[in-house]
Amino acid sequence: MSALWTSSTADAATGGRSTAQWTARGVSIDSRTVEPDDLFVALEGPSHDGHDYVTAALQRGASAAMVRDVVEDARIAGPLLRVPDTLHGLYALAAAARQRSGARIAAVTGSVGKTGVKEALRLVLEQQAPTQANAGNLNNHWGVPLSLARLESSTRFGIFELGMNHAGEISPLSRLVQPHVAIITTIAPAHVAHFASVEQIADAKAEIFEGVTPDGTAVLNRDNPFYEHLSTAARRCGIERVISFGQHPQADARLLDVRLLPNRSDVEAQIDGRHIAFTIGAPGSHWSINSLAVLAAVSALGADVESAAASLADVRAPQGRGCQANVPLRDGSFTLIDESYNASPAAVRAALETLSLSETAPHGRRIAILGDMLELGPDTPALHSNLAEAIERCGVDLVYAAGPAMMHLYRALPPSIRGCHAESTEALLPILTSIVRSGDVVLVKGSLGMQMARVVKALMPDNFKNKG
Repeated sequence: MSALWTSSTADAATGGRSTAQWTARGVSIDSRTVEPDDLFVALEGPSHDGHDYVTAALQRGASAAMVRDVVEDARIAGPLLRVPDTLHGLYALAAAARQRSGARIAAVTGSVGKTGVKEALRLVLEQQAPTQANAGNLNNHWGVPLSLARLESSTRFGIFELGMNHAGEISPLSRLVQPHVAIITTIAPAHVAHFASVEQIADAKAEIFEGVTPDGTAVLNRDNPFYEHLSTAARRCGIERVISFGQHPQADARLLDVRLLPNRSDVEAQIDGRHIAFTIGAPGSHWSINSLAVLAAVSALGADVESAAASLADVRAPQGRGCQANVPLRDGSFTLIDESYNASPAAVRAALETLSLSETAPHGRRIAILGDMLELGPDTPALHSNLAEAIERCGVDLVYAAGPAMMHLYRALPPSIRGCHAESTEALLPILTSIVRSGDVVLVKGSLGMQMARVVKALMPDNFKNKG
């Protein structure tokens, strides 16, 4: 791998000054995960200052560290890139990387599904040409410039997920990324506590259009009630080409038929006027709809749509967002659906549908372990209790709930499917290993702040070693 950054190119990009010559093959903002020959950027956060970890990063093999120009370097054994502000320096690296890149760039946002679309795009495009995307959940004001600063000269396709909790957060990220294609998966209640209405959420997501290149394309969900609103916003930003996707008869990428199976989805669609049949290696109707967004973006990026459709068979749900595991017990096993990363009403309904598709063994049950959906504002009680209809429709046998908001759902459920309610995830943990049995399918879902990943960990094999 050739150099990603050198002291001279980084100095030019940031307006900073290196204390010695250096060459970097990567960029990192975490001293614990620094790789040899990384440039370590010492960012200052609300609770940690990266300058305290410069020596540790250099000891792990970092080739240089970007630091504030007032930092004393007498005790630091390694090259430094001195800049007035390290976050501004990281943004400057990102902007320079974008300017020198010849890659075709897509940016993805939406209330739900953006990580899945980003990962599916990465998977199908990297089978056609060198492709890069945000790692994990690096989709905020630190993660996006970091991901962009890592963009290699050989990359032909770049995919960047843009996240937000408040209005005004996506705009600077989009202007930095300058995507050729902007995708909005859907608009739904999420982070509602920070917005007066769902329409304001749509406006915040529409900020993604502000950085789109002059010849760019918007890819929008035709089934969403905010389609016209978003389409108008795109054109207001100078985007002339809008590709729609969904089941709507006027959708450009249109779902014609789908067969939902426990471990995959078989789809027939019309893309670019062509009839295409393909398989998605993940279950759920949300995957069938989002696959249309993927293929519409592939078309807009100038890649091979039919090849991409074939590659969708390799799609798997990301960790914490629907991945499944077979957990052994002494007398058999149960299936665990890990949706622990985050939750909103739309995402919970999609997860419940996946649970309904899952096959239980004889005498097995469908169990939902649900934590509070956070940041939903004054409508929190209703948005939780309204999930009762979906739970009954999806054939859930037992519900275990954690958090004060989930009490509203728990009370709305028929007594026959109430398992237990606890005020916190921690309070629910002690009983979990006693509730599952061979043949069950168990869904774990809740907002990140509820730490539902602890539930997933509690249900892993080591916790069943004494279970008969």
